[in-house]
Amino acid sequence: MYLFHKMENDEVCQGKQGSYLNIWLILCLFPRTCISNPSKPNFLLILADDLGIGDVGCYGNDTIRTPNIDGLAKDGVRLTQHIAAAAVCTPSRAAFLTGRYPIRSGMASSTQRQVLFWNGGSGGLPPNETTFARILYQQGYSTALVGKWHMGVNCKTRHDHCHHPLNHGFDYFYGMPFTLLNECQGTDDPELAKSLQDTYWFYTQMIIFAVFTLVIGKLANLLPVKWKIIICLAICGLLHFISWFSSYGFTKYWNCILMRNHDITEQPMNLQKATSNMLKEAITFIERNKHRPFLLFVSLLHVPTPLITSEKFQGRSRHGLYGDNVEEMDWMVGRLLDVIDKEDLKNNTFIYFASDHGGFLEAHRGNSQLGGWNGIYKGGKGMGGWEGGIRVPVVQLAGGAVPQDRVMDGHTLLPLLQGTEQHSRHEFLFHYCGVFLHAVRWHQKDSGTIWKAHYATPVFQPEASGACFGRGICPCFGDGVTHHDPPLLFNLSQDPSEANPLSADTEPSFDAVVRRIRRAVEEHRKTLTPVPQQLSPYNNIWKPWLQPCCGTFPFCWCHEENNKV
Repeated sequence: MYLFHKMENDEVCQGKQGSYLNIWLILCLFPRTCISNPSKPNFLLILADDLGIGDVGCYGNDTIRTPNIDGLAKDGVRLTQHIAAAAVCTPSRAAFLTGRYPIRSGMASSTQRQVLFWNGGSGGLPPNETTFARILYQQGYSTALVGKWHMGVNCKTRHDHCHHPLNHGFDYFYGMPFTLLNECQGTDDPELAKSLQDTYWFYTQMIIFAVFTLVIGKLANLLPVKWKIIICLAICGLLHFISWFSSYGFTKYWNCILMRNHDITEQPMNLQKATSNMLKEAITFIERNKHRPFLLFVSLLHVPTPLITSEKFQGRSRHGLYGDNVEEMDWMVGRLLDVIDKEDLKNNTFIYFASDHGGFLEAHRGNSQLGGWNGIYKGGKGMGGWEGGIRVPVVQLAGGAVPQDRVMDGHTLLPLLQGTEQHSRHEFLFHYCGVFLHAVRWHQKDSGTIWKAHYATPVFQPEASGACFGRGICPCFGDGVTHHDPPLLFNLSQDPSEANPLSADTEPSFDAVVRRIRRAVEEHRKTLTPVPQQLSPYNNIWKPWLQPCCGTFPFCWCHEENNKV
């Protein structure tokens, strides 16, 4: 993630460190002395999707043009070790919103499904989690989310909206409750379906076989099983069958929808109008709230596949459609900055730009690469430990306070932004892949050295490719992961590419460092408490009664004016 805080004194702070968890505390603890206007500041947060740290000019890319993002870095603070809490969307965004490791809120997965897969699932950000939007809303801010959510919608009924942005502190929402997929465009390269169909069909067959076995055993008085258990198992099998069936061509209608507040405005959404619609909504919100403090979270639909790019940007870059999409994203950032300047809000607005995690190395179509570039860093999206997956471009003022009834993992970045400190206050950062701890980072305060120990790493396919092309995305556990005991240890201060693992023979302090990190892991695990798993197989399966629908289910079709087609 990149953290760009645009200041008017042209301060440029480079080489600083920070964590994805820390933005929460910036919003809650931002001091009056950081801005020229003593009133409450505005907050404009811009979050890209799947953008690699090497995709923008201020992080070394000299072939994709990103002048607006580069301008933010030049005029503000650029963090070179800003770390996402996870390498995939759902858990990373949960941490971004709450300032807590995803495993604390149940937003980390114990299965191979690391993100939410359906709008019609029951998993999502728990209503009892406190987001920065809720804190600011309680202190009189106008709060809006424009763009991607991917934090769930419903719990028990189609209209309860327990996971919806409006139930998490935002008083306005316009965007996708899910995320962009190839299925949204209707291409012949389905993204969600290919990873689900085999699994759903396998479990459907296994459950059907189990149900028939139990029924026969029950009728023959061979198995003392209750009918209630058989019926529940049959319902589970039916859900898997429906999910398997729905993955063939229906994903576009179930997942690719657009909402304004609680109402569905497009189902399926019009992708060609998506960019202009999102930008228009964001600009209108700023203009509408220019005389009161506001929080605007622009969660971009750029730059994941299917790389929806306006015609005027197609063919403009030297990196094909992906580069075109990045340059269009930069243009959108420029438009948002223009309206801030036009409304004379730049002296009273905190502007933050980031990516939710690293670039998607495995994204391709034929021989064309459709994912991002993570620069010198190993790994990418889905790899919870390697730097390429988690190193990203980046309420006291409002009268609020940090919750005291839960563990908060973020630390304030204010001293970094003020120039009074050069490093984050984090001593340890724990890098999870789902619920599995893959690596730990230790900033040794007395020496300034940054150590990183890997307890598990993905098995690349092919071996030297640096990605999991054979699987589509790297797994968190199982035969696709190699465990290390002792852990692979790197000195990130000298080896940021993680190319040369250390050993007791090459590093005199190897044993001492490994022992200290192991002790930190033990202390960290003592702070974890059991919570409902939002990405469990049951929560992450499609349920017809939870599917958002703008018509009479299953006839769910509508256009922008919400008139039934």
